[in-house]
Amino acid sequence: MAQALRPNTAGSLLATDGRPHPLQDALTAVTLVLGAVVFITAMFHSLHLLSSWAGLVGIATGAYGLWISETTRERFGLILGLGASGIGFFLGMAHGGLFGGLW
Repeated sequence: MAQALRPNTAGSLLATDGRPHPLQDALTAVTLVLGAVVFITAMFHSLHLLSSWAGLVGIATGAYGLWISETTRERFGLILGLGASGIGFFLGMAHGGLFGGLW
């Protein structure tokens, strides 16, 4: 009964089921980093290319991560990153889009 009193701390920070999920953890980290970069760069009109393309990649990465995620903690981080990527992507599109100013 001692096992029931102590939580299982082995495994990943994001895996609450006690098993490691390296692909899901990597996708969560990439989505969160892209979301932060996109959200910050979307505030500047001249960085619309970076914010729109990185936002598009962040949305795709987050969507795939949600599709294969296994725990609630992974989904929480993915939703945060997806939200920031989506907002930054749409602001980047409003400021000039994916190819604005290149042609």
